[in-house]
Amino acid sequence: MNAAVIVFPGSNCDRDVKVALTASMAREPMMVWHDEARLPKTDLIVVPGGFSYGDYLRSGAMAAHSPVMREVVKRAKAGVPVLGICNGFQILIEAGLLPGALLRNAGLKFVCKDVWLRIDQIDSPFTSAYMRDSVIRIPIAHNDGNYFADNKTLERLNGDGRIAMRYSAPDGTVDAAANPNGSARNIAGVLNAERTVLGMMPHPERLAEMALGGTDGRAIFDSLVG
Repeated sequence: MNAAVIVFPGSNCDRDVKVALTASMAREPMMVWHDEARLPKTDLIVVPGGFSYGDYLRSGAMAAHSPVMREVVKRAKAGVPVLGICNGFQILIEAGLLPGALLRNAGLKFVCKDVWLRIDQIDSPFTSAYMRDSVIRIPIAHNDGNYFADNKTLERLNGDGRIAMRYSAPDGTVDAAANPNGSARNIAGVLNAERTVLGMMPHPERLAEMALGGTDGRAIFDSLVG
């Protein structure tokens, strides 16, 4: 399996993703700089977290127009799985690969802590190694993670099984108390219509081996390899 990690000026989780992918694939992914106009043949693309272009203008807005993103969009539309994590989620929305918007956190403060997630959809290349309704612990670190979409879009996402995961209590209860950023319906990750693109705000690569304090995030990468 070949994987590519896209690197932008300001990316700071690209190497963490590289380590997590290497552990799951038993080979290193390609690291592709943002101004590359072409992508090598690849079976998976990851757009990592960080602060691409310093989050100027709007988080992910400038990165979405990098030369490499034209090829990422093309590959995504051809069915290549694409995973966007945190800033990567913002970039995928700005590039038109996922619906909705990511607004400032409801508390207007940067949030950095572990949260609980309930896995709502396992019928995807990203979540198949989990059990439906399983609850996992994953770190978040973002300022603009408040997922917003109009009610029609939210109903469509819910009805089509495209809400991959939601912020929850440790017992899986989804309520306002478990919502760290104000996201509509506690949404932490969404899929495209074909379920080949996933955007998620939590950082699975930061909890993918015991040296980091747990392995709840590793199944995201194992799912993609399996």
